[in-house]
Amino acid sequence: MLRVRDDFLRAHLAIAALFCFLGFQYATWVSRLPTLKTDFELSDGRIGLLLMASGIGAAASFPLVATMMKRYGSRTLATVSAIVLGLVLAGFTLAPNFPVLLLVAALDGVAVGFLNVAMNAQGATLEVRFGRTAMSRLHATFSAGLGLAALLASGVNIVTTTLSAHFAIAAAVLALLLLLARTGMLADEPQPVPAAAQTDEQAAAQAGGAAETAPPKRRGIPLPSRITIWMGVAMVFGTITEGAMNDWSALYLKNVVHASPQLAPLGIAVISVMMVVARLFADGWRTRFGDGPIVRIGSTVAGLGLALALLVGGVVPALIGFACVGLGIAAVTPCVYVAAARQGSDALALVAATGTTGLLAGPAVIGFVANATGLAWGMGVVAASALVVALCSTRIAWPALDKAPAPTAPDAVLHEA
Repeated sequence: MLRVRDDFLRAHLAIAALFCFLGFQYATWVSRLPTLKTDFELSDGRIGLLLMASGIGAAASFPLVATMMKRYGSRTLATVSAIVLGLVLAGFTLAPNFPVLLLVAALDGVAVGFLNVAMNAQGATLEVRFGRTAMSRLHATFSAGLGLAALLASGVNIVTTTLSAHFAIAAAVLALLLLLARTGMLADEPQPVPAAAQTDEQAAAQAGGAAETAPPKRRGIPLPSRITIWMGVAMVFGTITEGAMNDWSALYLKNVVHASPQLAPLGIAVISVMMVVARLFADGWRTRFGDGPIVRIGSTVAGLGLALALLVGGVVPALIGFACVGLGIAAVTPCVYVAAARQGSDALALVAATGTTGLLAGPAVIGFVANATGLAWGMGVVAASALVVALCSTRIAWPALDKAPAPTAPDAVLHEA
C-alpha cells in the first residue's frame, strides 16, 4: 500500500480546523441569544451587557497572552483554550442566574482571546515553515465556521428549541474539529526576522557590524516598535470597517435608501459572501503581488467604493459599495496578523488586542455619529476608516514570504506503508 506524505496539507487542514472551531463556537451561542433572553427573562440592555462581558473578557486576556505563548507555545495554548470554549457551552446551559451567565460570557471572551492569538501564530508558522501563503484561506474557514453554526442552529430549532440539546450537538462538532486540529498543529520554532520587517535599530546594528551581538534585554514591559504601532492602527481601523458594516449595513439599506424588508438583509449577505470568496483567492494574490500591495489596494477599493456608493445613493449602488468593502477588506486582517507574528508574540498579542478593540468600539462609534448627524455620515466614517488602513499600509515594512527549500527525496516520494 502506498501513501503520499504531505506535511503542509496535514498542517494546513489542522490549523484550518482551529479557525473553523472559533467561528463555530462563537456563532453557536450568539445564535441562541433569543433563547437565552427568554430563559433568563433578559432585557435588551442585559443582552448588550452579556455581549460586552464577552468582549471585555477578550480584551482583558491579551496582557497574559504573550507570556503564555512564550511559556507554553501556541500549540498547547490553542488546545487548552479550545477545550475551555467547549466547556463554556455547558456553562451557558447550566448557569443558574444572570450574574453567573455574565461570568461564563467573560470566560468565553478570555478563551477566545487566547485561541485567536494562538491560531494566528500557528498560521504564521505554517507560512514561514513551508514558504507558502495560507492565512487568507484560514480566515475563510473562520467565516465558514460562522455559517456552519448558523445552519446547525436553524436545523436544530426545527426539531427542538431546547438549548441543552443544541449545545450538546455543537460540543460534539467542536470535539471533532479539535481532534482534527491535534493531528497536525505545528510546534513553535524561533524564526529569523526578515530584513523587510526589521526595526530601524536592528537594521542599524547589522549595518554597523553588530549583527552577531545580541541586544541587551530590557526590563519591564517591552515597548512596541513603530512598525508594530502602525500594524495596530491598521488593525483597529480594518476591524472597525469590517465590524461596522456587519452591524449597520441592513439599517442603512432600510432607513437611508429605503430598501424593502426583503432586500435589507442582503447587505450582510453581500459583504459576507464577498469576504469568503476574496479570502479563498487572496493567498494567490499575496504570492503574486505581495502583502503590502494587497492591503493597500484592497483597503483603497473598500473606502472609495463605499464612499462613491454613499454619494450616489440608492439600493443598487449601496450593494455594489458593500461588495467593494467585502472584497477589499477581506485580506487586511490575515496580512496584518502574518506581519505581526513575524515581529514576535508581544507584537502579535498587541495587534490582536487592537483588533478586538476595533470590533468592540467600531459599531458603537458609528452609532454615536449616526445619532448626531445621520447614518449616511456614520457610514462615511466607515469609508474613511478603510482609507486610513491604506495609509497605514504604506508605513509598514511588509515581510516577504520566505520560500521553503525543496523537499528531499525521502520526504517527497511515495512510501511503502
